[in-house]
Amino acid sequence: MDTNIDKVIEDIKNNNNIYDAGKVIKVNKYNVEVSGLGNVAFYDEVNINNKATGYVFAIYSNRVIISLTQVDDKIVPGDLVYSLNKEYKCLFSLNSLGKVIDIFGNDLIAGKKFSDLIEVSIDGVDIPLMDRSGVNRSLLTGISGIDMMYPIGRGQRQLIIGDKKTGKTQIVLDTIVNQKDKNVICIYVALGKTKKEVKEIYYDLTKNGALSYTIIIASFNDELATKTYLTPYVALSIAEEFMLQSYDVLVVIDDLKKHADTYRQISLTSNKIPGRDAYPSDIFYAHAKMLEKGCQHKNGGSITILPIVETKASDITDYISTNIISITDGQIVLSKKNFDKGEKPAIDYGLSVSRLGAAVQSKNLSGLGSKVRRELLSYLDVRDIYELSDTSEMNAGLKESIRRGNLIIDSLKQYRYSPKSEEEMINTFNFVEK
Repeated sequence: MDTNIDKVIEDIKNNNNIYDAGKVIKVNKYNVEVSGLGNVAFYDEVNINNKATGYVFAIYSNRVIISLTQVDDKIVPGDLVYSLNKEYKCLFSLNSLGKVIDIFGNDLIAGKKFSDLIEVSIDGVDIPLMDRSGVNRSLLTGISGIDMMYPIGRGQRQLIIGDKKTGKTQIVLDTIVNQKDKNVICIYVALGKTKKEVKEIYYDLTKNGALSYTIIIASFNDELATKTYLTPYVALSIAEEFMLQSYDVLVVIDDLKKHADTYRQISLTSNKIPGRDAYPSDIFYAHAKMLEKGCQHKNGGSITILPIVETKASDITDYISTNIISITDGQIVLSKKNFDKGEKPAIDYGLSVSRLGAAVQSKNLSGLGSKVRRELLSYLDVRDIYELSDTSEMNAGLKESIRRGNLIIDSLKQYRYSPKSEEEMINTFNFVEK
């Protein structure tokens, strides 16, 4: 062992660990163009004249694009670029539970690097189809409107989508808090958020006793875009390691619209040909390969993914939203109108969908949930017409229908961090059975 270490050190001193070299020909904000690297592959790690590190992002006939991950000094055209002939990997510590970390093995709260780091692939080998099994176990959020009508299963990918300030992040935080004592490891991925926002999430989870089983992986809004792009991939590689050890893992990605915009910035500066809305043509692939990590493994472990997408003017038909809707197993749509009315969580029960439904619910909750949903949707169809009408002119049947509809809406309201058990939900809505 000592002989091998000595040989590696000697190779480094003599530059024998460098397998190809090139020169910087153009410097951009997020990447550099290099000529002369003829023997590299995607995700190969490179060193730029000891000033920066990065990985191979794109390969063309006469140049290579290097995405920058860490920059220590100013890069200028002519700088030498060395291929290290190895896959670019990020760092992770098994002691990260309860911490805010980044993809380089740093504890962002303590301001220091972990000592027991292991390497993690950015884009590892996908779990084969034969190693996956059916999704049939529930992952309870503690939110009545979701668990009863649009349930989430362990191994499912359920999109949370809605306008800004409609409670998207709160839904996933409530879900994390509800996993206490349920043997679920939670990974919250914060993309492009401010340090203040991440600290608030950290303290909220701490106050509600959820941090002991949660890892927060953050990329802040003032950091390199490449780091934001890589962060969810690394988080899912970490989740995969836990799953292969038979753990159930919940991964929240907040949010994928910001991730798509970051990838667009990187791609445009790399001269990738833009497609619809200036996004690169492979944006669907970039998200599909990420979300396909969600599954139920035959060993009993699972990865459940809750990606968040922010919309504008309640438009869920934009390019990125429709892409992700087509990849996921359903969506929880949040309504600004409901939020402003005080109906929180502000779920749009008409547009939300779960493609698994009763397959991941208990029999009691499934039966009751379908009745509540049917009566609620029937009421919502006429609510806008009759809510301002004179009830004295209505027949008894219509009055009763409106009364029960209002009662269901009121019963679905929940305060933040106040999860309900299955029994509490059944007791709350037992009037629907009558």
